[in-house]
Amino acid sequence: MSDPQRLPPVATLATVTIAVVVAGGITMASYLPRRPPLGPAYAAVGIAAALLIANLVSLTRLQTFAWATFFLVARWALAAYLVVAGMLEYVFVLDHTRGAPLLVLTLMLAIFGVNVPLLLAFSVARYQPAAGAPP
Repeated sequence: MSDPQRLPPVATLATVTIAVVVAGGITMASYLPRRPPLGPAYAAVGIAAALLIANLVSLTRLQTFAWATFFLVARWALAAYLVVAGMLEYVFVLDHTRGAPLLVLTLMLAIFGVNVPLLLAFSVARYQPAAGAPP
């Protein structure tokens, strides 16, 4: 098992990313079918994307980690969350959301669809024995 004190704050960053995306998505969806203000939505997408990128970069710096477990969980969770994000995207298109609002909502769904599997995979793999780690 990896030492929890030496792991980056992946779960914390992922949770904050989810909160930003959900808050931005709810704010935008509350205006539908009218055109929502895009300034706060762009800010939410930018903050969430920066947090997700920071999280991915911090993960790549881990040397001893249960990567096989991480990728096993991430693959299946990603498949499930792509279906969820796809259904939500369908709802937005069905509600005649077009143009920039649809683009922003799509970006939020993409961040959500990658971030939740990242959180799930990290949460499982952090408690598994790392490949190459001393017993």
